[in-house]
Amino acid sequence: MRLALDKDLPGWRKAILALAASAMLWWTAVPASAESVPAAQAIADFKLDNGLEVVVIPDRRAPVVTHMLWYKVGGADEAPGKSGIAHFFEHLMFKGTKTTPQGEFSLKVAEIGGSENAFTSNDYTAYYQQVSPDALATMMALEADRMRNLILTDEVIGPERDVILEERGSRVENDPGSLLSEEIDATLYQNHPYRIPVIGWLHEIEQLNRLDATAFYDRFYAPNNAVLVVAGDVDAATVRTLAEATYGQVPRGPVLPPRVRPREPEQNTARTVTLRDARVSQPSYQRSWVVPSYTSGTREGLAGESEALDLLSEILGGGLRSRLHQELVVKQGIASSAGAYYQGTTLDDTDITVYGSPRGSATLKDVETAVDAEIARLIAEGVTDAELGRAKNRFLRSLIFARDSQAGMARIYGSTLTTGGTIGDIDAWPERIRAVTAADIQAVAKKYLDASRSVTGYLLPAEGDAG
Repeated sequence: MRLALDKDLPGWRKAILALAASAMLWWTAVPASAESVPAAQAIADFKLDNGLEVVVIPDRRAPVVTHMLWYKVGGADEAPGKSGIAHFFEHLMFKGTKTTPQGEFSLKVAEIGGSENAFTSNDYTAYYQQVSPDALATMMALEADRMRNLILTDEVIGPERDVILEERGSRVENDPGSLLSEEIDATLYQNHPYRIPVIGWLHEIEQLNRLDATAFYDRFYAPNNAVLVVAGDVDAATVRTLAEATYGQVPRGPVLPPRVRPREPEQNTARTVTLRDARVSQPSYQRSWVVPSYTSGTREGLAGESEALDLLSEILGGGLRSRLHQELVVKQGIASSAGAYYQGTTLDDTDITVYGSPRGSATLKDVETAVDAEIARLIAEGVTDAELGRAKNRFLRSLIFARDSQAGMARIYGSTLTTGGTIGDIDAWPERIRAVTAADIQAVAKKYLDASRSVTGYLLPAEGDAG
């Protein structure tokens, strides 16, 4: 089974909050030394002669290794008219090579009791295995082999394209929420390729062929366009030796130009997208704004805004103690759910979103009005020092608890390094979070959360249905 898409997952900062959620129920203070890492566990970062960047994250607590290879290509890097090719190629990577027959890669992982998966996002494609340390050399050899030696024939391409079409049918066409999300993205991003679904438009998937796949492979799948992250019961010297013996033998690929994509124009209209569907039993809505990501904010000279947006989304709607949940779900009882999220780990400008769904006799309009009121109150009055302090502590604790997950740590480093960030950015993130003030949060809320420049999506039952 492949985790094929990664479009709607929030950034790693939210992911690590989720990893830490249960532990936070009893953790009440962050020790002063908790963020320091022992020298024996220091993270190593180096490059092979062919351009492959290698990151090693030692973790000796269990005899397990996570081997994760990231390519700096995703749905937003596709040529016009070729939507879905990045995700399609993720599937093709599990076909045979000149030395590894089709199916043998996954069979070898299964034989040793390991696990594997892959995923595609707008900005990257990643492949990973979790195995015992003595199998690391085998995983590196297999992954390096398929980096350049895939056998791509029409007999391989056709059936796998049909698999993608079936996947789109089950995950998108049969899910009204997914259909609405596609339409919201296509409306929110007026010029940027984030408006195109990672899985691709149906009519374009149907036309993908062997020539498209081969051109994509030859352009993007090369060591100088990839990052290898190895986390677990390993040391940097061993990983370097194994990497040089496997990945180091793969020739450097073409020199790719900087990943400069079309930028969004100034947005100055309020837009709505409405989907009515007989399969919808519970109405819901969401409102989204285009805002800077961590990478684009730094690139555009907006340092500090992304950290403020992260904390804004946490305070406004990030969990059970957030303003939206407490006011709409707990106090007023008009919503079954209400929250907010910010997808900060993208290469280009991203979005911040609020959402809600009514409960009982309340209407969707009641929920939307109440959410708007909370946003207006935050813009007018700001946030308190106490709730800002709690939000910061949740973020800082989450990074500590994230170290308990090998795959989580590998994902943090891989997603950051493939979206324009550095290891230094990860190391400095706690201090940047600490530096955010209540005034910073109020300022970004006032600057960006303007309903006249937003897209609101409504998911409704068919005409005449209850709810």
